[in-house]
Amino acid sequence: MDSPSQTNVDRARLLITCVDRPGVVAAVSQLLYEHGANVVDSDQHTEPDDLRFFMRLEFDLPGLQERLAALEEAFLPVAQRFGMEWRLAPAARVKRMAVFVSKQDHCLQELLWLWKKGELAAHIPLVVSNHPDAREVVAPFGVPLHHIPVTASTKPQAEAAALELMKDHQVDLIVLARYMQIVSADFIERCGRPIINIHHSFLPAFVGANPYAAAHARGVKLIGATAHYVTAELDAGPIIEQDVHRVGHRDAVADLVRIGRRVERTVLARAVAWHLEDRVLPHGNKTVVFA
Repeated sequence: MDSPSQTNVDRARLLITCVDRPGVVAAVSQLLYEHGANVVDSDQHTEPDDLRFFMRLEFDLPGLQERLAALEEAFLPVAQRFGMEWRLAPAARVKRMAVFVSKQDHCLQELLWLWKKGELAAHIPLVVSNHPDAREVVAPFGVPLHHIPVTASTKPQAEAAALELMKDHQVDLIVLARYMQIVSADFIERCGRPIINIHHSFLPAFVGANPYAAAHARGVKLIGATAHYVTAELDAGPIIEQDVHRVGHRDAVADLVRIGRRVERTVLARAVAWHLEDRVLPHGNKTVVFA
């Protein structure tokens, strides 16, 4: 995983979605060849249900920054011919990520540690929390924490304050790292940015606030975590990543929580990294992930 300082300034990523038909790959490859680009990585997938085609290309183009606009203009006729939804992103353009957290900081610490080690290609200009507890966690990383308390009566004002911070810091992505507040549909709509959440169960099983107790009561043998995009429907957005861990009859609820935290932080870190590297293409209520 490239850190911002290691990313090739002449490398770009092209993401494409369209109806599958002959000639799509050939047309894209020919255009890039004509402009002197060298494809270094290519992934593609066709959904069998609706024959929707997905493609992710990484390519190097000398002088990319100066030539990007011309390349985008040249690509337009190809995109129109095949009815493509597409996006061209310079790999060196590192996304700005805000992390929201409450009292449990294990996911936050994982993200900050990976970021500090150069293993998470992001800028983290701020952390937002409805509690002050995480201030000591973020301080050694040099990231400011903005404490925005939330109550039932102040929720609209709190969300408005958070939205203003997102605008001020030009945030591209919000990550809910065990942020124990339900973000409203109004916040999601006004935010206009992707929001990734980690849910501490293997969705759609055991939704709600206390899934480990519910899982223990059910006597499950596998517990897990789910990272997904946030939509207006609670815990029902497109899933990016999931993982599980085996448990047994000797494990108490506290054991499930402890084991689950390990799963949560790795699942969230993978989902965030894939989004930052433009590896996730939403498709309705699902995703195609070129990991």
